[in-house]
Amino acid sequence: MIKKYIYGNPFPTDAVVKDIAKSEDKLPFFETDNNGTFTFGLSEDDIVYGLGEQIRGINKRGWQYVSWNYDNPNHHEDARSLYGSHNFIIISGRQTFGAFFDYAGRMEFDIGYTRRSKMQIKAEKNDLIVYIITGENEKDIVKQFRQLIGKSYIPPLWAFGYGQSRWGYKNEQDIRTVARQYKASGIPLDSIYLDIDYMEHYKDFTVDRERFTDLGKLTADMKAQGIRLVPIIDAGVKIEKGYDIYEEGVQNNYFCKNADGGDFVGAVWPGRVHFPDFLQPRARKWFGKKYSVLTKLGIEGFWNDMNEPAIFYTEDRLADTCAEIENLTSGNMGIDEYFAFTGMVAGLNGNIGDYDKFYHNINGRMINHREVHNLYGMNMTRSAFEALQEICPEKRTLFFSRSSYIGAHRYGGIWQGDNKSWWSHILQSMQQLPALNMAGFLFTGSDTGGFGCDTTEDLVLRWLQYSLFTPLFRNHSAEGTRMQELYCFDNVNAAAEMIKIRYRLIPYLYSEFLKAALNDEMMFRPLAFDFHDDPMAKQVDDQLLLGNELMIAPVYRQNAQGRYVYLPEEMMLIRMKSSNEHITEILPKGHHYVDIALDELVFFIRSKKSVPFGKAAYNTSEIDMNSLDLLGYPDSSYVLYSDNGISPVSDDSLSISELRK
Repeated sequence: MIKKYIYGNPFPTDAVVKDIAKSEDKLPFFETDNNGTFTFGLSEDDIVYGLGEQIRGINKRGWQYVSWNYDNPNHHEDARSLYGSHNFIIISGRQTFGAFFDYAGRMEFDIGYTRRSKMQIKAEKNDLIVYIITGENEKDIVKQFRQLIGKSYIPPLWAFGYGQSRWGYKNEQDIRTVARQYKASGIPLDSIYLDIDYMEHYKDFTVDRERFTDLGKLTADMKAQGIRLVPIIDAGVKIEKGYDIYEEGVQNNYFCKNADGGDFVGAVWPGRVHFPDFLQPRARKWFGKKYSVLTKLGIEGFWNDMNEPAIFYTEDRLADTCAEIENLTSGNMGIDEYFAFTGMVAGLNGNIGDYDKFYHNINGRMINHREVHNLYGMNMTRSAFEALQEICPEKRTLFFSRSSYIGAHRYGGIWQGDNKSWWSHILQSMQQLPALNMAGFLFTGSDTGGFGCDTTEDLVLRWLQYSLFTPLFRNHSAEGTRMQELYCFDNVNAAAEMIKIRYRLIPYLYSEFLKAALNDEMMFRPLAFDFHDDPMAKQVDDQLLLGNELMIAPVYRQNAQGRYVYLPEEMMLIRMKSSNEHITEILPKGHHYVDIALDELVFFIRSKKSVPFGKAAYNTSEIDMNSLDLLGYPDSSYVLYSDNGISPVSDDSLSISELRK
């Protein structure tokens, strides 16, 4: 059951698609005041799930989280905000219920941080809608919530293939070299990503003709090899006379405004930029149609970035900072002056005060950005999604974004942002998956191998053994870091086998994705969601159920030669070093130490179940959904969801069949 409670004058976020009547009852479970604060007493055994992208484990007890979309490349344990705001939680324990706080501004979740026995949730203004969801169990609550917020985005099948990306592919030859080296190494590949390097001076919807002479031909040549190019699109529009996007935006008032009514100026990659007013339908439609500049060249997928929106600096803050730095450096800089100096420079990027300086035109009314900040990235992705439905309605386009709010899951996926080549970030990524699924984000994954810092061969191999199970499967790294294309390492054969196994598992992964999207379910779940009465299952936060048949338990520690796992029921262990061979072993319920070699994949099939296993393929176009083996228990069966992988999913296009072992 879902009940809706309205406070003040909330801004319509479009997160919810189902009409729910306002409840006249008193809000249950929480104590409230008139200042947007909601308080709940936590018992010692209560578990708090949710908050989407937020880190620090599956159970969110013990920390303070802030919903404020933030360009934060440092995913340390003390991070309070990342790129998305997903204000949905489930309290599981003495009382089990879900709560969605539909609020577009800054919101704090103190979940036992100040006092372990108290959860306090506070909106910056008391203008919000609260939905309370009760049900049979956590899975039922999630299903109701997902029905409330609408169906999840489904990408084309090729998006489930392996993708190679790097900030630093400077020209066409770099792209051709990546494709050639992957083919020579025998590693399947479906996509190569174009970061900001392909643009002319970082201007959206432009191509640097000196470095990428003919992007249309390059796109066609790559597609002939089964490889799609996926370019990046940023939020900021460069201020430059003669640049059509800039000129049109100024002429038609498509950009966010400053307090005086002029176009707001911030700075990102191109330097001084304006930000399209994506909350304005006219501006959203205008910007979305610009994607056709690239679709006309054969592009079939995009990733949207810098759309929190990220702001490196504003001119007034930069001027004030430079003046103060001049004062600080004019004399003898002691420790106080030194830390003031470094703090001011660091404080330029994403300074929260800069978001007070611009406005959105909402139906002729100027709304300060701070009040709707968390909706910006969502509406950029919405802009692209809705436009491409008109531009190429006959096929699905790949979209994923860095910034998001609940509701963005209807328009695209998200990636988990600028992680690091740290062992802890394998576990961190895995722990983000259930809460993201709860919020509707199914097409998601991390930058395999890590984006920032220098990776290592063993880290990449272990990361592959985790991320080959995630829908978005992309190797991405930052300029200036060690090259981490898989052919760069000595043990290229082991990496190649991991990718080949992924392709043989795509029929299962794609089928479970379709089921989760169409049936409003989670693809990745904590063990406790299925084994509710098992006290040990509630404590496990480094294993996940994947669909209804698999459990994954990746290695995420340096030099580890195996790991402990907990099986809440009997399961079949699958051990693979090659895509063509596997060893099985039935393990009883309980605790086990499992040896896992560096070049070996281990996963688990649940009792009496099996999974479809495809034939070898070097590209998703080669996957034959009609010729599948079943991997798992004898006398088991599997219900396969499939389609043509290209056209929009409908009852007519969907194929459901039962496979028997």
